[in-house]
Amino acid sequence: MSDDKFALVFPGQGSQKVGMLAEFYDQFPCFSDAFKSASEVLGYDLWALIQEGPTEDLNLTENTQPALLTCSVALWRVWQELGGQTPDFVAGHSLGEWSALVCAGVVSLEDAVKLVQLRGRYMQEAVPVGEGAMAAIIGLDDAAIVDICTQHQDKGEVSAVNFNAPGQVVIAGKKEAVEAACDDLKEAGAKRALLLPVSAPFHTALMKPAADRLAGDIAAVEFSSPSIPVVHNVSAQTEMDAEKIKALMIEQIYAPVRWVECIQTLAQAGVLGAAECGPGKVLSGLMKRIDKSITIAALESLDTLKASASE
Repeated sequence: MSDDKFALVFPGQGSQKVGMLAEFYDQFPCFSDAFKSASEVLGYDLWALIQEGPTEDLNLTENTQPALLTCSVALWRVWQELGGQTPDFVAGHSLGEWSALVCAGVVSLEDAVKLVQLRGRYMQEAVPVGEGAMAAIIGLDDAAIVDICTQHQDKGEVSAVNFNAPGQVVIAGKKEAVEAACDDLKEAGAKRALLLPVSAPFHTALMKPAADRLAGDIAAVEFSSPSIPVVHNVSAQTEMDAEKIKALMIEQIYAPVRWVECIQTLAQAGVLGAAECGPGKVLSGLMKRIDKSITIAALESLDTLKASASE
């Protein structure tokens, strides 16, 4: 069984909640130090925002992104301190890919915190609040969803942006186009078409201005070749060249998240065990729908993290 591979996966936006990971802060200096470093970069007390809210402030994209990144990296440091297995691969869903890059040694926590704060701000500013929308489509095959979105392009941008699990795809774009597509998707047999409580249509062509702005900021930051291979959202493949990783992280803002293919890449590489390194259990749920051969644990509770690290 020595050929079995292990992966860590890092969640994206939607996994945040006020009070998350509270039990770790006082027990592990490596955890609290991550938040102190992030807070210095951001110019406000990030841990206080996470623990005290209010929820509306934590859910602002430019706050959510540094919060989730720092939570994941801080948990990774606890994992290392407790002797957890070094993963053979890492991957992250959307924003979570930045967490994966930090843990793989590609970019420092401090640089990544600043970049994702800007990423969140630029993404929010790319489309005025109320003009964009995202919706989860449940129970329809990918090809039908892509086809129906294409038919509604005359009403404005709408496309499939997150391929999260078989029968679970997120679409995004201009609000009117998304709502019209949702109606047709339900008629075509989708079990549900649910508008999501997000503030911008992420991973669509509407995010290209945000990507262009972030490109300049990324260019100014030093990236290194990863110490652990990262499976990227855009390609569902690994990339060892630091400059090419920069290009992937810019493209990632307006390109679809190919999460199903990312997990399939891990499975094909021999991954049989995984852990979700961050708050929530979103990716654990998706993993069970994508590939049941991979066993996954969510590390958001100290008991689970300790048990998983000691295996």
